[in-house]
Amino acid sequence: MSGLPDPVVKHRADAPHGFFAVESAGLHWLAQARSRGGASVALPVQPVSPGDTRIAIARVTTHPATPAAAERFGRELAATHRAGAPWFGCPPQGWDGDGFIGPIPLPHNTVDRNIGWGRFFARYRLEPFLRQAVDHRTLPEQGRRAVSVLCERLADEDPDLCGPAEPVARLHGDLWSGNVLWDGASAVLIDPSAHGGHRESDLAMLALFGLPHLDRVLAAYHEAWPLAEGWRERVGLHQLFPLLVHTVLFGSSYGAQAAAAAAHYV
Repeated sequence: MSGLPDPVVKHRADAPHGFFAVESAGLHWLAQARSRGGASVALPVQPVSPGDTRIAIARVTTHPATPAAAERFGRELAATHRAGAPWFGCPPQGWDGDGFIGPIPLPHNTVDRNIGWGRFFARYRLEPFLRQAVDHRTLPEQGRRAVSVLCERLADEDPDLCGPAEPVARLHGDLWSGNVLWDGASAVLIDPSAHGGHRESDLAMLALFGLPHLDRVLAAYHEAWPLAEGWRERVGLHQLFPLLVHTVLFGSSYGAQAAAAAAHYV
């Protein structure tokens, strides 16, 4: 007997091709940053093939979050982001297909590798979910107009909107509090939608859905890798993507939040 706790097994009988394989690749890609001081990751306990309908992940024994653990996580998350990625929207190393955000497909292979963050964010993150939200009638008309105008400004790489140019970061991609487990010493990441992106996107998602001792996380992150001037003003901009995803998945209450977030920037 190993003495290790049983793994956490996730199963989805109708899992699309690659659903769990890209998650596995993302976990391993994020874990590569550990050698550079990056965040801990709950890894798969066995290989995952593209056709698999399950994944088994190492179980984390959780403890209440503490200020010290939060500060350590902030430093480690900065190191994970700083490990970098080849281009905005790239898939995790070891995977050459598209990904998912929750149950929804997320493009990787069709992303133009030669564009800046603003155009990437507009074309491959906001516009696809804007169309779906409009089709589902979960986004008010003023929200549609505001997001459309915002996408035009992003596509122009407006520096007043996008902020200073940033290197491509290695993102978790779905970093809400439910995907951050506390093991006593720091945090352990699970369930990523890992890709190359803007580091402020992960931080904005932590703020959107709340995290214990978030102020300590952000302060330690900023000490480890200072954030660009004006980053606080861009939090709502980065939150627009998960808000649109939730608008598609869960309805018009999130549509109202997305509309308000977009209106702030147009």
